[in-house]
Amino acid sequence: MSTFLDAARPETPPAETARFRPAIHFTARNTWLNDPNGLVFHDGLYHLFFQNNPYGNVWGNMSWGHATSRDLLHWTEHPVAIACDESEDIFSGSVVVDHGNTSGFSTADAPALVAIYTSAYKAASEHHGTQAQSLAYSTDAGMTWHKYGGNPVLARNSAHFRDPKVFRYEGGQGTCWIMVAVEAQHQKVVFYRSDDLKTWDFLSDFGPMNADQGEWECPDLFPLAVDGDPDNVKWVLIVNVNPGAVAGGSGGQYFVGQFDGTRFVPDASSVAAPAGVSALGDPAAAAAALQQCLWLDWGRDCYASVSFSNVPEGRRIMIGWMNNWDYANQLPTAPWRSSMTLAREVRLTAADGSARLVQQPVLGGNSLTGEQPASKKLMHADNLGLQDSALRLPDAERGSAQVIKAEILPGNARRIEFRLFASADGSEGTILRFEPDGSRLVLDRRQSGESRFHAKFASVESAPLAIEDGVLRLQIVVDHCSVEVFAQGGTALLTDLVFPGTEARENWLSAAGGPATILQLTVSALS
Repeated sequence: MSTFLDAARPETPPAETARFRPAIHFTARNTWLNDPNGLVFHDGLYHLFFQNNPYGNVWGNMSWGHATSRDLLHWTEHPVAIACDESEDIFSGSVVVDHGNTSGFSTADAPALVAIYTSAYKAASEHHGTQAQSLAYSTDAGMTWHKYGGNPVLARNSAHFRDPKVFRYEGGQGTCWIMVAVEAQHQKVVFYRSDDLKTWDFLSDFGPMNADQGEWECPDLFPLAVDGDPDNVKWVLIVNVNPGAVAGGSGGQYFVGQFDGTRFVPDASSVAAPAGVSALGDPAAAAAALQQCLWLDWGRDCYASVSFSNVPEGRRIMIGWMNNWDYANQLPTAPWRSSMTLAREVRLTAADGSARLVQQPVLGGNSLTGEQPASKKLMHADNLGLQDSALRLPDAERGSAQVIKAEILPGNARRIEFRLFASADGSEGTILRFEPDGSRLVLDRRQSGESRFHAKFASVESAPLAIEDGVLRLQIVVDHCSVEVFAQGGTALLTDLVFPGTEARENWLSAAGGPATILQLTVSALS
């Protein structure tokens, strides 16, 4: 770790905020974190690197923190991997396994892990005021890192050129490394190629398009077979945007299309605003166009989502930062601040003639070994009728998260509602509501507990939701300070932070305005 700062690590967290620490979402032990970086699977471990302030619990002194997991649910935090110093902050990037030793960093015994990160240069550097792409490498499976002496390896004399995602590409033009980065304030994704990770050639750019009212950050690009068909492969381009997301502030959009090794071309069905919503001029038209964009998550608290490299069996797994830049530095926790979303496995499926992402939470276990997650079933019900009545679910418990799986036939009910983290007197609770007539799923945290720390926190989010065969299908993961909703098999997601009161532990399911049938309901505890 760099020793150029005199600041000490924060003290022990106050007892009144310890109850908010998640049971199954990664948080740093006693510091700040934001964007996930360098996600890679190697030698049986998932490595999560992340933007980290080693010296405090607000943004600053950006370095790469490090944690590992075997099941994507339980994490071990390690010392800072790549530290800031007098010359540079270490901004976002990616890690690859250099199987062919193209970089020359590998040893005879094992391939090197190579990190491609953004150097945000400070006054002490000759590159002061610019951002450029640099390398670090590890020859001990990611536990220690060495900065490359030839850094930076790619510069554009730009103040906002960052967030490189690098992957190995095989196509008609041969095999090479592809870098996907951004010119953040120009709302452009830029593509480069390299044979050795050290020398890069420009290929093309993409954007502005769709949501472009804020900076573009943290891109990702990967292929997926539509419904598993190897003869129908599409490419997915992730572009995170801040501000200007559909729920306000930070969020992640995506495009589906084709990549030929040089240029990404989106499908027509991915394009809501070809020149970007800012070109529409009219705020109402821009808001309507945002609703037509493709969003990874319709909630307020899923940002900077990127995927792991080198995952076996061709799986594509993503993690995002569970926060929003509107209020990120003010969250009511100390000294740790901020967490990651659950890992989400993503697939492409055909929907009305187009290809769309579906996402499912990875809830522990190990698909490689067959190990199952350590969950405890708390409740199960089948074919239970509700009409203007409520069913009490198991209370939230300290030390574990709850996973609620429900299949509900709304029938003639005008409203299906989950009330989560509710107080006994009904004054507090987070509301998840589905109204069949509106075809939207709504998450309301205005009465969710502590929300006064920032004017923009109390909010209502919603996602369009067309239910199949008349059945509402929900998977809800309720942790100590968050609600993540996966609706209709993961075709629509809502993720929000919440900070409930000490005694707000009750969970309820109700139907109003007519009869509804709970076809199946399971509540499990996961820790």
